[in-house]
Amino acid sequence: MKIENHVFLITGGASGLGAATATLLSRQGGKIVIADLNEDAGRALVSELGTNARFAKVNVADETQVSAAIELARSEFGALHGAVNCAGIGSPAKVLGKDGPMPLDQFARVININLVGTFNVIRLAAAQMNAQPPNDEGERGVLINTASIAAYDGQIGQPAYAASKAGVVGMTLPIAREFARVGIRIVTVAPGLFETPMMASLPQEARDSLGKSVPFPARLGRPAEFAHLVQTIVENPMLNGETIRLDGALRMAPK
Repeated sequence: MKIENHVFLITGGASGLGAATATLLSRQGGKIVIADLNEDAGRALVSELGTNARFAKVNVADETQVSAAIELARSEFGALHGAVNCAGIGSPAKVLGKDGPMPLDQFARVININLVGTFNVIRLAAAQMNAQPPNDEGERGVLINTASIAAYDGQIGQPAYAASKAGVVGMTLPIAREFARVGIRIVTVAPGLFETPMMASLPQEARDSLGKSVPFPARLGRPAEFAHLVQTIVENPMLNGETIRLDGALRMAPK
């Protein structure tokens, strides 16, 4: 699939990995709908990207709001060819903390946004893609999810986050198998330690220490490197049904 003149929905697109992806796809000639709860940052990025970008305020776990964002893509740009799921939260807590068991609603909130929200975008975006004619190779669309190496190497204090990301990994292959008949691909990226707004809240010394834990390159990943992989996935039709670790060979320690 080409990026130029194709339409992409990017959740969590106002900052971090999502913003880098929106910027790269826009510069490659794509038409972008940025879906995010941060309206100020989202609209600022749309203004920067220009006339082929739109903003939709979206909670990814809300069916009505995701549907509205997809309809915005269709009404403004005529179709939806790709959806990149970057929206997500982390809420670290031990199962047995100082104040007792981890609150169930804290665990459920992470699952609802990271896993249920990702699935919500997948199902609604795929419905729109399925209604469109395929390209010359029979492809109607591509879905790209963001998991984490925590899906494999979850640390102490990450039960909710690791479970949510493992769920994203786990549903990738069965969905790819189902969507094969209609020409929709799905691929998941599992990033390691990246320069994101969440990481930026840490002291510089802590960020430097985390970067040195990566075998090579011994630094935090850059959002542009995540975006570059998204571009590759969009353009290479043989990438399907797989989760790709993007982590510099990092394997997380227990804590």
